[in-house]
Amino acid sequence: MKSYKVVIWKLSINRSAKKPTYLVRWSVGGEPFHESHKTQALADRFRAKLLRAADKGEPFDTITGLPDSLRSGKTALSFLDLAVKYVDARWADASAKQRDSVTDALATVVPALVKPGRGRPAPEVLRRALRSYVLPIPRRERERPEEIAAAVRWIEKASLPVGELQEIARAHELIEALSRRLDGKPAATQTYRRRRAVVFNVLEYAVELDHLPSNPLSRVRRKRGKRPLQEVDRRVVVNPRQARELLTALTYVGGYDRAGGRRLRAFFACLYYAAMRPGEALGLRRSDCTLPATGWGRIELAETRPTAGKAWTDSGEAHDRRGLKQRAEGEVRIVPIPPPLVRLLRDHVKEFGTADDGRLFFSERGNVIAASSYARAWKQARELALVPDQVSSVLAFRPYDLRHAGVSQWLNSGVPAPEVAARAGHSVDVLLKIYAKCIDGQEAAMNDRIMRGLGEEGEAPA
Repeated sequence: MKSYKVVIWKLSINRSAKKPTYLVRWSVGGEPFHESHKTQALADRFRAKLLRAADKGEPFDTITGLPDSLRSGKTALSFLDLAVKYVDARWADASAKQRDSVTDALATVVPALVKPGRGRPAPEVLRRALRSYVLPIPRRERERPEEIAAAVRWIEKASLPVGELQEIARAHELIEALSRRLDGKPAATQTYRRRRAVVFNVLEYAVELDHLPSNPLSRVRRKRGKRPLQEVDRRVVVNPRQARELLTALTYVGGYDRAGGRRLRAFFACLYYAAMRPGEALGLRRSDCTLPATGWGRIELAETRPTAGKAWTDSGEAHDRRGLKQRAEGEVRIVPIPPPLVRLLRDHVKEFGTADDGRLFFSERGNVIAASSYARAWKQARELALVPDQVSSVLAFRPYDLRHAGVSQWLNSGVPAPEVAARAGHSVDVLLKIYAKCIDGQEAAMNDRIMRGLGEEGEAPA
């Protein structure tokens, strides 16, 4: 039962023990309560928390005598405990990249919400302790080096009770932590927004569990930085001739394995001709492909293998195994593929076969190809296919830029936006927003229309 009838008295000293202790005394609904502290400072701090809770109008429990924010007394849920609880609740249903993002955000803010005290470990040690030992479920049982173990003991003692986040000053401290990198420099706007979204959800979870009456971040107003540019920079988009030259250059690239860049040529071709994401191409199986001897073929995409890191996947592999991005589980995306890609895929299967599970693109040992491996091959292909000025530019700088080039080529060829969106796996709104600056070839036609409207030699029609 809860009551708002609260009386809090001044501190008193208990001199009956060998060493005097300080008593905080209060009553809830007429029932008396007290708590003993070894020092006056600790007693003052606890009494101040009771006063703040009463001033904010929090209900007090008539059994424990405590407000909601302190209802577990000395064992009140700490922010570290809340972070661990949240990870436990979300881990099973989260993708590997989401797990990475959540632990990154929490490892940023947990060290910021601590009690003052000595012996604070170095920031990089605290972050490693949280990211590699405390938060990820599969890594909690790992043997901890003494430096890490000491950092964990410190943060467990120092982490603030969740209830203290009701103080607006604490909420501002949290925001400040989110907006800074480990070295103290401002974090990128996109990084701040991603981390803030995670922490906001964590605090919503605390509200759901009745550890907070409301989300403190809802009361904080921070001047937002400029939203990160989402449109594709048209300077990264290669034309069809350049794309073909880059794909040819891969056959001269070595160093990836004994087959050199030939093993990756069809992989990069999928990014261009089918506008596939790299993770989608890595998950492509022979059974997903219809590859006729002549004419157009078809790919039915059902799985993606994004790079995530061994710490975050259930399998312990570097690549996660998920359904398509922003699609319901089991949903398939059908992409018609032009004859050049059909030929490249047929040649690839003829030369390299498939992995044991049917995947088209795999290392010599049958593993998923690492992002570092195909990025290295792409860098070498650019140096062979492009002139020096282009090599030093942003033109096709990343393998992902081939997907941008493929989508742009479809749009510039006059394919309706809804069809392009369906093939690329976008909504129409997102497609037009991202690729607005890459729709080319329309200017001359529009100019001609304007001139016809103005009449001969630019004069207005009669």
